Amino acid sequence: MSNKLNEDALRYHSEVRPGKIEVVPTKPYSSQRDLSLAYSPGVAAPCLEIEKDTQKAYEYTSKGNLVAVISNGTAVLGLGDIGAVASKPVMEGKGLLFKIFAGIDVFDIEVNEKDPDKFIEIVKAISPTFGGINLEDIKAPECFEIEDRLKSELDIPIMHDDQHGTAIISAAGLLNALELAGKNIEDVNIVVNGAGAAANSCTQLYIALGAKLENIVMLDSRGVISKKRTDLNDRKKPFATDKDITTLAEAVNGADVFIGLSVANVLSTEMVQSMSADPIVFALANPNPEISYENAMSARKDIIFATGRSDHPNQINNVLGFPYIFRGALDVRSTTINEEMKVAAVRAIAELAKKPVPDVVNAAYNLKKINYGRDYIIPKPLDYRLLTAVAPAVAKAAIESGVARKEIVDWEQYNEDLRQRMGLDNKMLRRFYDMARQKPKRVVFSEANHINMLKAAEACVADGICYPILLGNEDRIAALAKEHNVSLNGIEIVNLRHDKEELRRIKYAKMLCEKRSRDGYALNETIEMMFNRNAFGMMMVEAGDADALITGVFGKYTETINLAKDIIGIREGYNHIGAMHIVNSKKGILFLADTLFNRHPSPEALVDIARLANDTVKFFAHNPVMAMLSYSNFGNDKIGTPSQVRQVVEKLHSSYPDMLVDGEMQVNIALNKEQRDKRYPFTKLKGQDVNTLVFPNLSSANTAYKLLVETGVGDVMGPIQMGLNKPVHILDVDTSVRDIVNMAAIAVIDAIVDENKNKS
Repeated sequence: MSNKLNEDALRYHSEVRPGKIEVVPTKPYSSQRDLSLAYSPGVAAPCLEIEKDTQKAYEYTSKGNLVAVISNGTAVLGLGDIGAVASKPVMEGKGLLFKIFAGIDVFDIEVNEKDPDKFIEIVKAISPTFGGINLEDIKAPECFEIEDRLKSELDIPIMHDDQHGTAIISAAGLLNALELAGKNIEDVNIVVNGAGAAANSCTQLYIALGAKLENIVMLDSRGVISKKRTDLNDRKKPFATDKDITTLAEAVNGADVFIGLSVANVLSTEMVQSMSADPIVFALANPNPEISYENAMSARKDIIFATGRSDHPNQINNVLGFPYIFRGALDVRSTTINEEMKVAAVRAIAELAKKPVPDVVNAAYNLKKINYGRDYIIPKPLDYRLLTAVAPAVAKAAIESGVARKEIVDWEQYNEDLRQRMGLDNKMLRRFYDMARQKPKRVVFSEANHINMLKAAEACVADGICYPILLGNEDRIAALAKEHNVSLNGIEIVNLRHDKEELRRIKYAKMLCEKRSRDGYALNETIEMMFNRNAFGMMMVEAGDADALITGVFGKYTETINLAKDIIGIREGYNHIGAMHIVNSKKGILFLADTLFNRHPSPEALVDIARLANDTVKFFAHNPVMAMLSYSNFGNDKIGTPSQVRQVVEKLHSSYPDMLVDGEMQVNIALNKEQRDKRYPFTKLKGQDVNTLVFPNLSSANTAYKLLVETGVGDVMGPIQMGLNKPVHILDVDTSVRDIVNMAAIAVIDAIVDENKNKS
């Protein structure tokens, strides 16, 4: 690693609070009664219930959502045997991945014991604490014995991810690659270069999926594992071949599939050229594969290629599997993770790659429309649909194979419960941050003399989510930054009043006059207008000199909105724009509109707001279920606001029948499904949980989201602009630094999606 990366990593792990995970209470603890229930004397009641029936631990404790990530530090990443305590940062990192991808809590446990028998006894002794155990970074061959014995002697899910994670993900990719190549797994010749834990597990899983043992050649550091060799251990002997070959070059000649689980640069271009038509090459050595992407692609035009790296197509990444496999296993209280569950995960992952990819996932990779094909045989790690694809498949396989102790009857509800786990609290934002980092965009911060804007720009650079462009006087900005200890490194400053910007001011003015020539824009006045930072910044976006703009912490937003309408323009098919706030509440994610722009919207404006909200909720990877709000329910009051909302609903039902929307209704009726369905069984929303609330006017919407903010009901993000032609986001006055950074990430994704649509 570079010195800078080392420094950043050490700072990341040590600052604020050492480490990456913590324990957080899940029950009230503010009163004496709370404490008497949490501990003595109240805690005795669940203890006695569990004594009678140990399965009650799943009802009264966190056991059912708690996984142990356990290592003895003997095979840590590419670092080798570095010891138990040195492995702790990796185990904490694995715990973090479990939490953010699948909502699973983790205790990381580092065991200072290399003797397999003693290690097994230690793990068995602590196993009652956990609903599952993830074995991690334990060297071969000891890892085989440890996993086998623990699986046979314990009744909870246990998986050594170094073995099975790679096997499951590579198998999913292999199934799709074979389909694209027009080959059957039963017929292909497979070469596995490597004979360690991952290679062993991969080969066994491929055989479970239909590959023939006689068609498989495995190699270790000494060459082909053949029956002529006398140095094979019990783990290698089952894969010994009768073929009269000894080298990798001989093995791959005419082969259909190469699976590399070994070391860098052992597969030459000549070897790839010797393979059969449409060769499949998975070069999975990390960080450098058995053959580089460039060499592999130059060797064969018909190749299907995958690596473990994120900078090339088809990344075989264990994070596609283990969080969701354990999620499904825990949710049915499975006694093990068996072959049926692993195969179910393989097929679910493979099938997901064939489905249309949402815009927000497209935006994260390669900046083009991702479609199932040779460059996309496996889902991307940031695909939020993995949770609802893999976990139910694993849970069903556990039930059908007889290892589940809990049945899931309502699978639709289970999927909804899983979707709720993908809430806003860092999960949605984390995905957007990760996506933005794939290709940061140029974001204009027009109000650079506001300290929150400066701090947000600094944070954006540190997070790598955008290239900030500050508009303002460079000396004043520098002085403000110095006063507040803000770094301006990596930040562009544009002083639009400089003489050197005169040509750009004139260029922008001419462009705007040409666009709005019949709307009262005269050239001299428009040139003068370009001294306005919002106008200049919006023209940067309009002209393609920037990709997005953030403004609004100063001044009247009505003036900024009018500028945006004139300069950026309203999206075709609409006559109005709107703003949305997103609330992460105890009832799940709620989308609120319009919270900033339209004071007293007409029926036509409300129709546009509802349509825009529908599209925006989909952008955030949720299925919109929309309630049009009022103080009256379904015709109880036939005049005023309720009557207006009723007109809007009728228009939406007739003109946009595919939208899941109804009203007019009170907010409590909208959010209480049982009460709503009982009192109003005719509603189009029957059986649905509302996640989108459209308010009848700005007063009610603005009051609602600010009440939620100030009472701390949940995290709130926004306002998110809806309806302009380009990413111009107008914030509320005194927006926090965190909110500005969040909006910058959203603006970048907005810009990437917009760019992709323009390409197509």
